[in-house]
Amino acid sequence: MSRSGKIKIIISAVVILFLAAFAEHRHDAQKLDITGKLRNKEMDEISGIAASAIRKDIYYVHNDSGDTSRFFAITPDGNLKNTIYYKGDPKEILGARDCEDIAVSIGPKKGKSYIYMGDVGDNGAERKYITVYRIEEKAEWAKDSLVKNAEAVPVHFKYPNGPRDAETLMIDPIEKLIYIVSKREDSVMVYTSPLNFKPDDTLTLTKRCTLYFSGFRPFKWITAGDISRDGQQILLKSYEKVYYWKRVDNEPVWKTMLRKPTELPYKPEKQGEAIGFTLDGKGYYTTSEGVFAPIYYYNIPQ
Repeated sequence: MSRSGKIKIIISAVVILFLAAFAEHRHDAQKLDITGKLRNKEMDEISGIAASAIRKDIYYVHNDSGDTSRFFAITPDGNLKNTIYYKGDPKEILGARDCEDIAVSIGPKKGKSYIYMGDVGDNGAERKYITVYRIEEKAEWAKDSLVKNAEAVPVHFKYPNGPRDAETLMIDPIEKLIYIVSKREDSVMVYTSPLNFKPDDTLTLTKRCTLYFSGFRPFKWITAGDISRDGQQILLKSYEKVYYWKRVDNEPVWKTMLRKPTELPYKPEKQGEAIGFTLDGKGYYTTSEGVFAPIYYYNIPQ
């Protein structure tokens, strides 16, 4: 083939790849919506997001390691409504070691909703115990009063097979279980414990199953998850993918997750470690670490 012929083929191939990439970009852009950015510099290492159960347009987010025992109430456009402080572990200098996920669900009082803060991060797999805090949700947190204090009820957990790192905390309102999913293994492990616990209990988690996701480390590591308010939908996310399951006949969530998941739309973020359903379960939000990080909204395909 002549030199000019080869050049024409190369140019044609480049044009085709460019058009394909542009089309893919437009296709992806239709699947997501940037609703805003986190507007306060103190929200710089966000690792969890969860929808309020009593205020439609309020979401709770929190930083991970290096922050004190607190979380933030925000709107979908990233506006900070309140910072809520709670009493954490007195053995920790900041009151918290490494809070990695947050959930909102049922609790001990009927008709009330509760926030569950998961201080479950353990990069070195060396912690003697991890802690989940239960905090009754208050409607006043949606008002622009900027700072609030809340009472937190802690429960401590140990793993049955030794310490490990985790960044996923979920609450199943049907079987009334706390779910924790490990992060770094080639096949991650799923653990549960009853939602009914006594303050300052130290309990041993029950290992339920292992889940394998294809890909390469660290991109395949599981960094967040959520169960919808009605308990019928489950999300897990890695750094590059979002996995989705629909529950069948109120089976245990861990059995649902043993089936092959559906991969949902997701634009990989700088360090995406937060995902949460909307209150109505029709979509989900993600955000990431970093100052003024974008907030993404995705519809769940019907």
